[in-house]
Amino acid sequence: MSGLRDVDAADLLGLTAALVDVPSVSHHEKPLADAIEGRLRRAHGLTVERIGANIVARTERGRDRRIVLGGHLDTVPANGNDAARVEGDTLHGLGSADMKGGLAVMLRIAELVSDNGGNDDLTFVFYECEEVADEFNGLRRLFTENADLVAGDLAILMEPTANNVEAGCQGTLHVTAHFAGERAHTARPWMGRNAIHRVADVLARIADYEPETVAVDGLSFREALQVVRIEGGVANNVVPDACVLTVNRRFAPRYSIDEAYEQVAALLEGADRIELVTASPAGPPNLTDPVVAEFVASVGVPVGPKLGWTDVARFAGHGVPALNFGPGDPTIAHTAGEYVERSSLDRAYSGLARFLGID
Repeated sequence: MSGLRDVDAADLLGLTAALVDVPSVSHHEKPLADAIEGRLRRAHGLTVERIGANIVARTERGRDRRIVLGGHLDTVPANGNDAARVEGDTLHGLGSADMKGGLAVMLRIAELVSDNGGNDDLTFVFYECEEVADEFNGLRRLFTENADLVAGDLAILMEPTANNVEAGCQGTLHVTAHFAGERAHTARPWMGRNAIHRVADVLARIADYEPETVAVDGLSFREALQVVRIEGGVANNVVPDACVLTVNRRFAPRYSIDEAYEQVAALLEGADRIELVTASPAGPPNLTDPVVAEFVASVGVPVGPKLGWTDVARFAGHGVPALNFGPGDPTIAHTAGEYVERSSLDRAYSGLARFLGID
């Protein structure tokens, strides 16, 4: 297979396959960033800046409006699917859906836009470390170090959505609940207090809890609450003196982080200490924003809520309306059988090109 440098962007399946064949597991995106930067610097009419493994390419044509297209370079670790495999019009391989297909569409538009006019100025953001802890997120770094580089009137995150519009996104937080006990020999447990046994009521309460489905801008955000970790125990002959539950909450854009935390804390009543460990705000759908509404009308596809967190929330937090729209089936992202189809790539390109006026 040809290297990324030589693939014709008009062949979106071939371009995606070339992107898949450049490994880019989180924290190891530099080779892919180098290859994409090289292509962008050869394109006409783009200014290109790089910060770490983050690349921002922009047109500067003095248009009244700026549209941002964004996509992360990284993938989760391989699961026997690190090499691209094309069967007919289907590409199998790590990151094919999440989200190297989206990156291929971005590259094609970036290489075409200066020659095909268009309605807007465009910014293309290729960034690192979206699949890991927020502290490493490349878009977070860009907003911190040079927010003007990624500002715009609308941001379109090319996450896999099966070419539907996924508006807004859930917020997410992790809370730990700490339970104290007292050690004793397991032959004489009455002399101690079992911290693991103390969590039984809280576990039952959470297991019985039915999260809401919350309407925001006419979209139904189904919330979620799960215990994702339990830690405790000293030895097989010792009554445990400490136990910690970790709870993950996915909440609708109706709620702030503080409100979502208080709702979780109420379910953890009985713990000795409750701690908010990490939190990311939800992203509002913003369907009434004129540019968002124009995009939705232009692409003419179903609109639904994003169940999960994406960087649309980060853009929204900086005053940029944002949505998710991209090729690939989101339900097979991160699986060993991940794939993307040529038709999905072509539809994503056609929808964006129509909206941007470069079709």
